[in-house]
Amino acid sequence: MIKFSDVNYHYKEQSFHFDLTIEAGSVLAILGPSGAGKSTLLNLLAGFIEPSQGDIAINGLSILKQSPAQRPLSILFQDNNLFSHLTAYQNIALGVHPGMKLNEQQKQRLQTVSEQVEVEALLPRLPDKLSGGQQQRVALARCFVQNKPILLLDEPFSALDPVLRVNMLERVKSLAKRENVTVLMVTHDVSDALAVASDFIFIDQGNALTVEPIKHLTREHSNQHLVNFLSAEVGKDES
Repeated sequence: MIKFSDVNYHYKEQSFHFDLTIEAGSVLAILGPSGAGKSTLLNLLAGFIEPSQGDIAINGLSILKQSPAQRPLSILFQDNNLFSHLTAYQNIALGVHPGMKLNEQQKQRLQTVSEQVEVEALLPRLPDKLSGGQQQRVALARCFVQNKPILLLDEPFSALDPVLRVNMLERVKSLAKRENVTVLMVTHDVSDALAVASDFIFIDQGNALTVEPIKHLTREHSNQHLVNFLSAEVGKDES
């Protein structure tokens, strides 16, 4: 579904190179140390930055000439996901229409998605009346109500406690399967990847290595940089 063909991007003195294919329906964990290029990969796909070389295609069609708003994807960030002066209902409705003018079919879609992420009782509330987890569920509903085939997650649940974070990721996985959505998730937490991802890539010094099944994410891997990364993450968890 998603293909990065010999994509290069340069920022200051850093260079990034991506050449990979992501299958439709995958839940792909994007792993790597800080600064390796995890968010750069998402930003290239989203259209927030443009490559200096190469092509990015979805279903065989290049998206490089499309603006971020035209691309068939939605994005959930770590924070600043909701407008504080709008109710949860209005924040979700923005995902459908910039003027929040919904027809009956769209209203039904909003209601269905709200029930799926269990925020239907929260719809009249303003964001400051919601917990952090509730705010992220509302933001997640806004992503899914758009009915886009690709969802990008840039560590949106990292501020939540581990149990709630895994709960949210499992909710994403369930919804993605039901809605046939491909998910790319940046994470620093290997346990999150192991809990919900079907596949992973490891980005090392600006290079995205091969997409692999999640079962290969072990300290017996042939790539020593990945092994070192996994050992360091396990060490953090144990300390």
